[in-house]
Amino acid sequence: APKEPSAATIWNTTSTAQKKSGPNTSDCWKGKMIESFAPIYDKNCRVLILGSCPSVQSLAKGEYYGNRQNRFWRVMFRLLGEEYSDDYSVKTGMLLRHGVALWDTIGSCARQGSLDSAIKDVRPNDVAALIRDGGVRCVALNGGKAKAVFRQKVDADVVFLPSTSPANARMDFETLFSVWQKTLSPYLY
Repeated sequence: APKEPSAATIWNTTSTAQKKSGPNTSDCWKGKMIESFAPIYDKNCRVLILGSCPSVQSLAKGEYYGNRQNRFWRVMFRLLGEEYSDDYSVKTGMLLRHGVALWDTIGSCARQGSLDSAIKDVRPNDVAALIRDGGVRCVALNGGKAKAVFRQKVDADVVFLPSTSPANARMDFETLFSVWQKTLSPYLY
């Protein structure tokens, strides 16, 4: 059975302006700088899943993978053998209970809209610093942009996963789930 997480470490990477007013999703439509969320992480995490940068819908909700068409949460609930919930605190608690951390490769960038192909002026997150003193054995890159941006040396296996984004329409859910399950299972159980 998975261990209950210790007190989760939520690193503060949110700007002062975002703290006061929330994320400015209109910036995504103007191509202005946007910032990613703080990581969901504690020292018991064995797997760190990295996306690229939050979508317009994710920024508006203040949640990772906030677009209901994104298959990330459906994949993770099934992979971890849990009943699906729309409650964000249930989602993040499930990840931590099973030793899974979540963050983005990009700390800030300019982007118009939500497509990864529109990302410019990238400032990467310091993933190596986040996991330096923890038990992360696998860094999993969710999609091509996460893979293209991640260039850090870490003391963990680095694996590439097909994107859960609705933009990855060439891969049906069952095929996507199968690849994620085969790749991540050795690190989760």
